[in-house]
Amino acid sequence: MDEIEALRKELEHYKAEKEKIRTVVGQIGGATKRHRNTLINVFFLAIVMLAFFFDLLRHLLKWDLPYLPQTLILEIAVLLVSLKIIWMMHNQAKVYHFQFWILNSIEFQLNMLSRRLSGLNEHVERLATKNDLTNAPPDSPQVDTKPTQENPTE
Repeated sequence: MDEIEALRKELEHYKAEKEKIRTVVGQIGGATKRHRNTLINVFFLAIVMLAFFFDLLRHLLKWDLPYLPQTLILEIAVLLVSLKIIWMMHNQAKVYHFQFWILNSIEFQLNMLSRRLSGLNEHVERLATKNDLTNAPPDSPQVDTKPTQENPTE
């Protein structure tokens, strides 16, 4: 019965860890954030393309807007591209953190399994040694596992 309870506890632990992983994947940008990321990418691309297009038209058509410096639109576009790069780096850092967390969890589980396997191996070796001693052939000398009593009269 103890083995069944241990297996049930291990299964419950596995299910809880699986739910934690699902939650973390959702938080770092899993399938739930894909639509939002697409909208942000389209927004950045549209703004940058409009800025470059407007500046190109201004130079080609010789528009002179006194309240707008010549390079302001390009500077704004470069700023938006820089913000996009920073945002991408932030998302990548989240992914790296998640990968580290997963690998750390796997390493922990492997170490636990290794310890359990070592314990089982030692147990099997003890049982094999005990079994070898009790199942020795009759023509071979058996090792007595019981302590001998010394004769108190000597």
